[in-house]
Amino acid sequence: MSEEAVAQIPKHIAIIMDGNGRWAKKRFLPRFIGHQKGLNAVKRVITHCAKRNVEAITLFAFSTENWRRPPEEVNKLMSIFLTALQKEVKKLHSNNVQLRIIGLRSAFSEEIQAHIAKAEALTHDNTGLVLNIAANYGGQMDVVEAVKAWQMENPEKSVQELTVDDISRHVANADLPLPDLLIRTGGEQRISNFLIWQMAYSELYFTDTLWPDFGADDIDAAIDSYAARERRFGKTSEQVRKC
Repeated sequence: MSEEAVAQIPKHIAIIMDGNGRWAKKRFLPRFIGHQKGLNAVKRVITHCAKRNVEAITLFAFSTENWRRPPEEVNKLMSIFLTALQKEVKKLHSNNVQLRIIGLRSAFSEEIQAHIAKAEALTHDNTGLVLNIAANYGGQMDVVEAVKAWQMENPEKSVQELTVDDISRHVANADLPLPDLLIRTGGEQRISNFLIWQMAYSELYFTDTLWPDFGADDIDAAIDSYAARERRFGKTSEQVRKC
């Protein structure tokens, strides 16, 4: 693959998986069926992103605000999360995928926390695609926690000395390339408190496709859209073309 072709593939794709509930509603099914079908879309996306040589994907599975949903739905989501940790991690491991969970874990049951730790330990040394699952994650919370972590490391320093680089080193996924591309399914056009620090210069791609229907062709369409864009990062077009 040429250098130019590699440059057209985003190294890191972030995805807001929206539309599970509406997918189920259109079929007169309970919402949790939509979430279950959404897990199939996750598998398709992981497989295809690996084939396209994407280095990392971050999936927004459950936000800090999602606890406000009806308790029955939250319980179903937690059940699906636990089942996925129990049944899918060995498959990820066999495909050299490294699994990471980002977000505050203390709100999850001890059983889920134990399976998260087990899954991360099993896949820690894998060298293929990095799969980040954002669970009980919020971008604003991420920034606050980063500031706290910096302060704990530097108790003698004043907050006046805090820099952009300091926060960048402490937010989630700090060791990975920043997300080049955000995909949001389901027709909504907002980032919903997802990786707000990390996505300062991400390209945004919105699609009406509901998440359970999302697949390889949709990933390709998003990557094609990304490849057609000029990323300037504050420079002029002329400066970028000289690089």
